[in-house]
Amino acid sequence: MARAIINGIFALISLCMFLPFVLVITSSLSAEQSIIANGYQYIPEQWSTEGYATVFKSPAILLRAYGVTAFITVAGTALSLLLTAMTAYVLSRKDYKFGRLATFYVFFTMLFSGGLVPFYILMTQYLHLKDNILAIILPSLLNVFYVMIMRSYMLKIPFEMIESAKMDGAGEFRIFFRMVLPLSTPGLATLGLMISFNYWNEWFNALLFLENQSLAPLQLLLQRMIRNIEFLTSNSDFVSQFGMEVAIADLPKYNVRMAMAILAAGPMMFVFPFFQRYFVAGLTIGSLKG
Repeated sequence: MARAIINGIFALISLCMFLPFVLVITSSLSAEQSIIANGYQYIPEQWSTEGYATVFKSPAILLRAYGVTAFITVAGTALSLLLTAMTAYVLSRKDYKFGRLATFYVFFTMLFSGGLVPFYILMTQYLHLKDNILAIILPSLLNVFYVMIMRSYMLKIPFEMIESAKMDGAGEFRIFFRMVLPLSTPGLATLGLMISFNYWNEWFNALLFLENQSLAPLQLLLQRMIRNIEFLTSNSDFVSQFGMEVAIADLPKYNVRMAMAILAAGPMMFVFPFFQRYFVAGLTIGSLKG
């Protein structure tokens, strides 16, 4: 009986998460007039692909934004994982003399930050990363929270194995790349998934530092498209001075938002199932304990 109740609760929670997603899909395939008349529906009165057609009116721009996002996701995730693993490995070594002090220093930066203005000055005035793709990748390379998770995970690796490898003549880099990293695969896969989500959804740093339209990632491009559509539809009197009444009246808005949500989240939803088993194992074993 208790097992059935627990299963029922989890089934209910799953439905609460799944049904809104289905609503987004059906709304993206609804006609604009149907949404205006009846609101968002699971089974709309009239189906239409005009939302996707509006987004894909300039496919070259959209594909370029996809390319930029894919590049920063792959490059940023790979570099971030390497730096996170190297930092966590150093902090997890029991023979590191300044381990406790270094751990406190790293943890301290998680509690306080310099603020947005010093961050902007650092990136533009000192690092000269204005209109540079590194302005999106660099700020997220090392997350202290992920370092602490990885450190806890690496503490599970027996130190005797590292000492044995050193006695056999292995160097530090060989021990790290040939022994520690393979043993940390679940933790790396878990963090890799979370880091890749962060890079895929990145738009704020791009908004701050990128003015070149060709460098705009997908999320920033979609955010600008929504903002432009809202401006045109909410300022019809101003725009009508340029003779665009008919175009604005036919401009879809609500189904376009849902179509953009599907296009923005779609690729990552296909990635998640491949990391699911590592995700559960990595979070369980690498939980914060030390």
